[in-house]
Amino acid sequence: MKHRLSGAALALLLALPVLQASAAPAPAALGPVTQPLWLRQSALSPDGRQLAFTFQGNLFVMPAGGGAARLLVSNGHHTSAPVWSPDSQLLAYAADVYGNNDVFVVSASGGPSRRLTTHSAPETPIAFTPDGQSVLFSAQRQDVRTSLAFPSPAMGELYQVGIAGGRRPTQVFSEPALAGGFNKAGTQLVYEDWKGYENNFRKHHVSPVAHDLWLWDAKTGQHRKLTSSGGENRNPVWSPDEQSIYYLSERSGSFNVWKMPLANPAAAQQITHFTKNPVRFLSVAANGTLSYGYDGELYTQAGDAAQPQKLSVSIAADALRPSVENLKLSDGATDLAVSPDGSEVALVVRGQVFVASAEFGNTRRITDGPGQKRSVSFSPDGRKLLYACEDGGQWSLCETALVGDKKAVPSFFNAPRVSTKVLLKDAHQNFQPRYSPDGKQVAYLQDRAALHVLDIASGKTREVMSAEHSYSYEDGDQWFDWAPDGKSLLVQFVDRNRWSAEVGVVPADGSGKLLNLTNSGYEDLHPLFARQGRMMVWMSDRQGLHGNGGGARGDGDVYAMYLTREAFDRSRLDKAEFAQLKKREEQDKKDGAKDEDGDAKKDGAKKDAKADGKKKPAEADAPAPVVIEQDGLDHRITRLTTASADIRDFAVTPDGEQLFYVVKAESGFELWQTRLRDKEGRRVASLGEGRGDAVALWLDAKGANGFVMAGGRVQKFKVPGDEGKGDVKTEPVRFSAELRVDHAAERAQMFDHAWRQTQEKLYVKDMGGVDWAYYRKVYERQLPFVADGADFAELLSEMLGELNVSHTGGSYRSAPRGDATASLGLFFDPAYQGEGAKVTEVIAGGPLDTAANRVKPGMLITAIDGEPIAAGAEFDSLLNQKAGKQVVLEVLDPATSQRFEQSAKAQGLGAEREQLYRRWVERERAMVDKLSGGRLGYVHVRGMNDASYRQTFSDALGRASGKQALIVDTRFNGGGNLHDELATLLSGKQYLEFVPRGQSLGWEPIGKWTKPSAVLISESNYSDAHLFPWTYKHLGIGQLIGMPVAGTGTAVWWETMQDGATVFGIPQVGFRAHDGQYMERALITPDVVVPNDKRRLDAGDDQQLEAAVKSLLAK
Repeated sequence: MKHRLSGAALALLLALPVLQASAAPAPAALGPVTQPLWLRQSALSPDGRQLAFTFQGNLFVMPAGGGAARLLVSNGHHTSAPVWSPDSQLLAYAADVYGNNDVFVVSASGGPSRRLTTHSAPETPIAFTPDGQSVLFSAQRQDVRTSLAFPSPAMGELYQVGIAGGRRPTQVFSEPALAGGFNKAGTQLVYEDWKGYENNFRKHHVSPVAHDLWLWDAKTGQHRKLTSSGGENRNPVWSPDEQSIYYLSERSGSFNVWKMPLANPAAAQQITHFTKNPVRFLSVAANGTLSYGYDGELYTQAGDAAQPQKLSVSIAADALRPSVENLKLSDGATDLAVSPDGSEVALVVRGQVFVASAEFGNTRRITDGPGQKRSVSFSPDGRKLLYACEDGGQWSLCETALVGDKKAVPSFFNAPRVSTKVLLKDAHQNFQPRYSPDGKQVAYLQDRAALHVLDIASGKTREVMSAEHSYSYEDGDQWFDWAPDGKSLLVQFVDRNRWSAEVGVVPADGSGKLLNLTNSGYEDLHPLFARQGRMMVWMSDRQGLHGNGGGARGDGDVYAMYLTREAFDRSRLDKAEFAQLKKREEQDKKDGAKDEDGDAKKDGAKKDAKADGKKKPAEADAPAPVVIEQDGLDHRITRLTTASADIRDFAVTPDGEQLFYVVKAESGFELWQTRLRDKEGRRVASLGEGRGDAVALWLDAKGANGFVMAGGRVQKFKVPGDEGKGDVKTEPVRFSAELRVDHAAERAQMFDHAWRQTQEKLYVKDMGGVDWAYYRKVYERQLPFVADGADFAELLSEMLGELNVSHTGGSYRSAPRGDATASLGLFFDPAYQGEGAKVTEVIAGGPLDTAANRVKPGMLITAIDGEPIAAGAEFDSLLNQKAGKQVVLEVLDPATSQRFEQSAKAQGLGAEREQLYRRWVERERAMVDKLSGGRLGYVHVRGMNDASYRQTFSDALGRASGKQALIVDTRFNGGGNLHDELATLLSGKQYLEFVPRGQSLGWEPIGKWTKPSAVLISESNYSDAHLFPWTYKHLGIGQLIGMPVAGTGTAVWWETMQDGATVFGIPQVGFRAHDGQYMERALITPDVVVPNDKRRLDAGDDQQLEAAVKSLLAK
């Protein structure tokens, strides 16, 4: 149960248990699957005869009236978003065959598919063009060079690509379009917009970020907004007569089909009347038949006034993914424990407990079943394992013991049999168990907060620290440690006046009060007893480099508090004095042994241990009582580390002379050692990156061997003698965790975990008035028909979306694989379809922004690495997997007809996005400078984090120092935790001037902006980027300009589940104002409301920025 010293989202992959293998499931019934659920993304053919849909990641087609479904695409990957050609002969769809969604086309009659796009950005088809020769798709590639749209990966554009394959996509416009299509003439396009960050399956919210419908005129380029309900409006499709638009809307409370006349959009009428659950996947045939999905099933409706007809579906194809998989994992460990003798290690891998030989790697699985386990530890004698196990919706304390005597069965890793039992299962969630030093008691956390102790023999429990002293933000973030004498426990607890961690001690019998040992305004974490209870070591950021923002990680150090004056005095001895002391102690030990032997001889030889003059083992090994001399405790503190760092875990040798700790550095994890007597610190090993962020560091009972888990792997090292002067060499513990994963059972377990975890941790106890038990039933019945991670994450998002809160939903992180398009750092002419690719701009900072570059705007790239670019042909495939590699470009200058070669090192798309962001900021700043005549400054706050604060501070007090006022742009800021620091920076008031001999050098405060300012906001502000403008306005610092911001000011924990790929969010800490209003759903309306015209934005005009300049100049 090693605690990670981190406030970041928990990377520890949680684990749940069953104490014995689950009963074998009943065999699947043979024959077609009838009335399946979780039928998704249905699309009715224009001729009204066929209905396409996805099921378990595969594409099916069936008669429009229902019946037997025919498998059309089953490629072993996830297929989605089918759309029909106008003649009902072809289907376009998205599939992640090459790592990210690409657009494919297939005949509705069957046969091979044709790949249409080769870029590694995710692409989603939304419709065919009216002539059926091209497919419209949404993707984030690159805006046109004139556009001032924010260059975010979330801000896609609309493209079209020919169905012949191998063709170059052309951009329709630079705005996100998530659904829609052209009218038959191709003159108008109706589409669903995207304004800012929010899970796509959030429901029931009336907010500025909700999706709206727009109509684009292909001739004029004008965008006309069609909806203004404030809630969600999705999935627009043309009516057969093209006089109206059918769409999905939540105007009635739940998603239903609505119909709006284009001549009068305000006169929209509700067509369907479903309640509680959403209608999805709307399509309309040429005969007026509607098709849609509801509650996992498919429906058609023969006209506006007809009754919905639920379709009977039969699936005969065996296209299901394997439900059971045998895995053999050599990494991915998320928890670590070390046996007392250091001969074996216990691990948690994919939610199960394993034990491996430390020397040879032989590995035995200890637990079974889909339930996850965590917080594993060995008993003091090494014969038992203790861990938390989640089973049947409850966290319990479980114990597994070796069966047989110690001589015959010495270890877990090759034990023929083990026995498992539940030590404690009650109505509470019980976490993080740990044996007492004598192995007779177990300390644990009840309901994540209260510290309790279980007496194993009697089964009785007692509370030693109440829940009022603790708050668990992430499971596993609390910490305690037994005193060597078993009489007390060190605890990490919360000062509720300021949500900050302190370290204290409590009696283990529950008889006394919590004693605060640190009393510090800094963070104090992870306390451990050391030197047989004579000292306490812990981590604190009191001397470290602090990041800006409440959630920023500050560098920390390991400190020691000496609990007695004698222990402190001993620590202060220099090396010579300490050497003398050790000699005296060794001599005293020898003399004591002689005295005992002499006494025994005088008493006469006897066979039993008592007459032998020798103490019984229990007496001989009894630890000395732990004494805390409170007087002068604050003065007996020593900093053990020699330099502050991002410390993730640490351990001290039993003699208190060496400290080992794990640091997260830029290059990965590192193991460091400090020899405490001479205060020398050194890096002793690089541990690499690996998979996962969980870290644990343990020494065996004698301090002879060390073990460190980082990046999902385990390494061991010998602890050097001679006061730590020897070399420290790490070598891997080559475990092999073999397990049989029943994916359906695991998904059911994760579903239960997510539902219950949300119920127990959502920021309001009443679940916002939502019938959470009802929605469990709604989505749980769909689970048997979910077959892959992407579908499961979508199901979680649908369920969590019913809560109408921010910061939630599920996502699935598949292993990186497949295509990776590189960037040349160029803008190309999107209208050019001739030979080669026409350059319009060399992006500053990109691969070709060098002194040696000869490529200029207007030139043509005619070949890449010898592969020619034909007229209108795609060339993304020519840059696949080229990032970081030299590429040779063949270039033609049309002005001179000169041809030449230019080499460049291609870059990844992430690097290009960074360059485009800097370019966007520079263009915005230049616009402010031009419009204000140089009087105003401009800064963009990219995120609510330390790096963004430092850039804002630098730009505001450096570049804009002499300006009269400052525009602070927070649009497209996804949040973090910086609102207070940013408001403080902008709220400075001059109070003293620096004046040497009559010369003014500036004013106090020198670290704050003291002149007027205005803040730009938009629908894209999220999380803490909502809290900041609220704070700015609440404190009366200046004006807000732009568009309203949805209330999303809530703190979240994104939990990674036991499969290591599924993540879901729990908005669990609300921010509440003095008037009782929560910031969740607290709308912010700017003082000056200014929408940006989409066409003008594409042309390079930012109307919101213009309004901010005008407002500040008027002051």
